[in-house]
Amino acid sequence: MNMTRIAILCPTPEYEEDWSHIKADYTRLLGARATFIDWTKAEDFRNFDLVTPLLAWGYPRDCPRWFGLLDRLEAENVRVNNPVSILRWNSDKAYLAELDAVGIPSVPTILSAALDKVALEEARKTFNVETLVVKPPISGGADGTFRLARGDAVPESVAGHRMMIQPYLPNIADEGEYSLFYFGGVFSHAIIKRPAKGDFRVQEQYGGREEAAEAPDQAIALAQRAFAATAAITHTRTLAYARVDILRDGDGIFRLMELELIEPSLFLRFAPDKGDNFAKALLSGV
Repeated sequence: MNMTRIAILCPTPEYEEDWSHIKADYTRLLGARATFIDWTKAEDFRNFDLVTPLLAWGYPRDCPRWFGLLDRLEAENVRVNNPVSILRWNSDKAYLAELDAVGIPSVPTILSAALDKVALEEARKTFNVETLVVKPPISGGADGTFRLARGDAVPESVAGHRMMIQPYLPNIADEGEYSLFYFGGVFSHAIIKRPAKGDFRVQEQYGGREEAAEAPDQAIALAQRAFAATAAITHTRTLAYARVDILRDGDGIFRLMELELIEPSLFLRFAPDKGDNFAKALLSGV
């Protein structure tokens, strides 16, 4: 039997975040099957049985190229895990409004077509809070994400841009943000992420830290409801991999922060099997 050939889309050489440890995980699990390809230079997929965007970090910085790549993968009928239709839907965090509309509680969000002071003040009134978080709807790694207290200027880099506005939830620092990981629809492991003191971003490049955690029952229930709603909205089946980021608000309600279905860090070092079920799920059906 011929060996399954996998193209793993990865960052450009100038991308600043270190992904070598994740590359090492995927190499350990997939071996010679895997070839790592700069996602901006991915042109010919004829030699591969499967393409996965698991490491396509930085795609929000070149959205036209990203969506063009998805269109091409779809047009050429390339096998992709996760499927192109779910990648396209998950690329823009406007999907949170779709999920919220069918009863999946998310962090309250206002989508501003052109961020300015007026939009921020209206959001403060709506949410009845002093401090807000703004982020681009298409983003990753907390790029373009800011915490703004009353009186803070609109950051020049995002002023006038389409942006999401959310209330700052202090529990991100007090308790942390849960990430739940699923492979082939089966729960694998969970972690809790906390920001560095004085910060609000849980990503490692900003000093965030993570540790293994037991997923609360309410978080597991929310994740399962989110998967069911996503399947109904997108007409997709069980996904090879998924990460669900969940935060408990000040009232004790678990809320969906993000559904990561494109290029999530999977923190396989915390998985009981160190990623074996992930590899099986990725290759399932190839």
